[in-house]
Amino acid sequence: MNKKCLFCQIANGETSTEILFENDILVVFKDIKPAAPVHLLIVPKKHIRSINDLTETDRSILSELLMTAREMAGRQGIAESGYRLFFNVERGGGQLIFHLHLHLIGGWQK
Repeated sequence: MNKKCLFCQIANGETSTEILFENDILVVFKDIKPAAPVHLLIVPKKHIRSINDLTETDRSILSELLMTAREMAGRQGIAESGYRLFFNVERGGGQLIFHLHLHLIGGWQK
């Protein structure tokens, strides 16, 4: 954990953020600046700075992020209508908080 990292603080329950889903590996919560009607962040509890900092031992975390995104899309009622999943990597790729996180967005009208 990085004590200065906002997402580490959220994952450790140190903020008032509403957690929509949690297990031993990750937490899910709403983005505070949503880009779509549904905009969730799926965040590993382990502090990993970005995609560029992944190691071989992190493969199971990536799998958990993707499977949880699929589950959350269903819970949010957007699985059938469609959604986007994406990572922003480094500042040039739009990453603002340097703790790996997967964006799940959708819910637009057809």
